Amino acid sequence: MRVPQAKGRKNSAPEAAADFWILKLYVAGQTPKSIAAFSNLKRICEEHLAGKYKIKIVDLLKNPQLAKGDQILAIPTVVRQLPPPVKKLIGDLANTERVLVGLDVLPAARKQK
Repeated sequence: MRVPQAKGRKNSAPEAAADFWILKLYVAGQTPKSIAAFSNLKRICEEHLAGKYKIKIVDLLKNPQLAKGDQILAIPTVVRQLPPPVKKLIGDLANTERVLVGLDVLPAARKQK
């Protein structure tokens, strides 16, 4: 089974817009955990960032040198590149609430409840 690339944006507006999210998911091949992480991340993005995100998959089995740039120590790891600041979460991303809070998808008022 192959992990596909996901793009949540349908139009050609600049990706660097303040309300656009770029997420990098670091995986090591097609393991069940990697596939689950991609599936969970895509579901969360579709529910909360529909049309405003792009997921880049980085397979460290194919390009291990890419782990150094984002200081990846465990996989799967998702890195929020945009909007700043950079944020990282490790694991299969199954806990939706943890992912939303960890990536700052939820507004601050909603996090405090």
